Amino acid sequence: MVTKKLLSRLFDAAYMQRWNDQIRPVELTELDKQAHKMVVAFVLGKYEERSADWNWAALIESGLFEYLQRLVLTDLKPQVFYKIKEDPIRYRELNEWVYSELEELIGPLGESFCTRFREYLATTDEPVHQRVAKAAHFFATKWEFDIIRRANPLGYEMERISTRLGHQQEQYYDLVGLRNLELYPKLRSFVDLCGLLRFQLRWSHVHRIPKTSVLGHMLIVAMISYLFSIQIGACEQRRVNNYFTGLFHDLPEALTRDIISPVKHSIKGLSALIKSYEREEMQEKVYPLLPETWHAQLQLYTEDEFRSVVYSEGQRIYCSSDVITEQFNEDIYNPRDGEMIKAIDDLAAYMEAQLARENGIGAPELAKARQAIRGRYASASIAGIDFGQLYAAL
Repeated sequence: MVTKKLLSRLFDAAYMQRWNDQIRPVELTELDKQAHKMVVAFVLGKYEERSADWNWAALIESGLFEYLQRLVLTDLKPQVFYKIKEDPIRYRELNEWVYSELEELIGPLGESFCTRFREYLATTDEPVHQRVAKAAHFFATKWEFDIIRRANPLGYEMERISTRLGHQQEQYYDLVGLRNLELYPKLRSFVDLCGLLRFQLRWSHVHRIPKTSVLGHMLIVAMISYLFSIQIGACEQRRVNNYFTGLFHDLPEALTRDIISPVKHSIKGLSALIKSYEREEMQEKVYPLLPETWHAQLQLYTEDEFRSVVYSEGQRIYCSSDVITEQFNEDIYNPRDGEMIKAIDDLAAYMEAQLARENGIGAPELAKARQAIRGRYASASIAGIDFGQLYAAL
């Protein structure tokens, strides 16, 4: 099961500053980088999904496992990490230490999950899902570097870093999606649009530590959704849909900005009006950037994202997560637990407010939000997750 310690640890990447030895015109954190990486991985994966050995769940877990690894190796500069990786014995010892640091946190998720994590750390092979994850990693890193370089074009190490990133990315040009990101401006614009959510802060009217962006929040929701899906024994497609709904559920905010709940619900009908406007903006500005065959999937992740749904005989059926578990927990039904993702979205907001409190921020807005969210889920059980018990432990 997912514990308080694991939830808190997932947020540690929000404290981790990237490129902190360079001039940075904006703050760049590990949480945001990992979130942007998984958006890029989704784009690259769409071009690989027809291959016989493709697996979306394996891609998601590659991203999740690297995220956990980075939480432990926060102080290692990339150059040092890659140097250690060249020595198989030292790299194995390093990863054994990484696992020992995380074993207490991930142990409650079950032996199968822990085994897959250890295999990820130990393997030197690169199946296609890992190649996609690594290509996305380098693309997102270069995206950050381009921002830094514009602020300091003649700075120390700029040319060397640029050359190194170029060589690393070139190793993955066999991936169709990576080549297309270079060739097609519209596809690149989609990645750039998602990247802008790195600079939209959550709770922007309240001082918080750590600060979290909309994009970073989306990854937190995605990861927790996936972990809860494992906990409830969700089928593979259900886990995948829950993850990517979490990852993209706030994408329309790239067009409308982050509108806090009190504003959305201050006037009757305003929330529905905002939703309608978001759909129009998505139709006009986002979907044209992507191949038409992707639109239905992105709609599943961004529209009615908090409603549980399955598909049977070509028909969309809205139902509860409990019904999904009882009747539709199979890949053929393409299930998605929208109500669970909504609860996780609120849980992530609660954790943001709670962590600010633990870091000495006593803003009344945060206290009010914590109280309201905790009260809403005091006796709630959704998709087999006892949220009341979870909040009692937070």
